[in-house]
Amino acid sequence: MRAALVDTGPLVALFVRGDPDHRRVKSFFKKYQGPLVTTWPVVTEVCHFLDPAVALRFLRWIEGGGAAVIELPPDEAGAIADLMQRYLDRPMDLADASLVWLAAHTGIADVLTLDEGDFQTYRTPSGQPFADLLGVR
Repeated sequence: MRAALVDTGPLVALFVRGDPDHRRVKSFFKKYQGPLVTTWPVVTEVCHFLDPAVALRFLRWIEGGGAAVIELPPDEAGAIADLMQRYLDRPMDLADASLVWLAAHTGIADVLTLDEGDFQTYRTPSGQPFADLLGVR
C-alpha cells in the first residue's frame, strides 16, 4: 500500500475521543496498511491542540512507529516560504506548507486531512491534486 501524508486534524481527532471525527479517523487508522508520514511542524501543531497528558501519548505513538516524522532541512526554509507566499490567500500555515514541500520531495500525493478546502486547492509541483484518503465528510 502507498504511503500517505498526515495532517494535523486527523492526528488530533485520533487522540481526542470527544472530537467529532474521532470514530471515523480511528476506524481509518485501524484499516490503513500503508506507511504514514508527517513532519515536525505537524507534530508541533498537534501537541499544541492536545492536553499535555494526551500529547505525551501522541508522542509515544510516534516513538512506537505510528508515523514517520521527516525533518525539514534548514536550507529549504526559502522553498517553504515560497509555498506559503503562493497560497497566501488561503492562508497556508507552516504545517500545511511542510506537507506540500514533503510531497514535492517524495512524490506522495495521498493525504489524510480534515482541511478538505486547503488540500483541494494545493497542488504538487507537477500540478497534481492531492488525494484525500479520508474523503468528504
